[in-house]
Amino acid sequence: QVRLVESGGGLVQPGGSLRLSCAASGSIFSRSVMGWYRQAPGKQRELVGGITTGGNTNYADSVKGRFTISRDNAKNTVYLQMNSLQAEDTAVYYCNAKGQLGINRYDLWGQGTQVTVSS
Repeated sequence: QVRLVESGGGLVQPGGSLRLSCAASGSIFSRSVMGWYRQAPGKQRELVGGITTGGNTNYADSVKGRFTISRDNAKNTVYLQMNSLQAEDTAVYYCNAKGQLGINRYDLWGQGTQVTVSS
């Protein structure tokens, strides 16, 4: 059973920083495209950004220049470094893994971690 476990969320003041981590159990991590999503209260889940198996990244316009995604395949972990946080970044952040094993595609989610930006 593959699991994704996020950590690192919490309360931070506007302008502050947080780093989220997502650890993947099992052997799929290195072959997975990893993504970070977020869902604010009353809103739909949205893509924050993603990183390919080769390390290429993409970001939502709202976080470009402030957030950075990286991965450590040796540790089966993907990171989301969030700087210059704003109140609008308050949300539950979810880790996602997409890929294919044989003929079977997978699309896995973590349980989410709360990020609250408030003074």
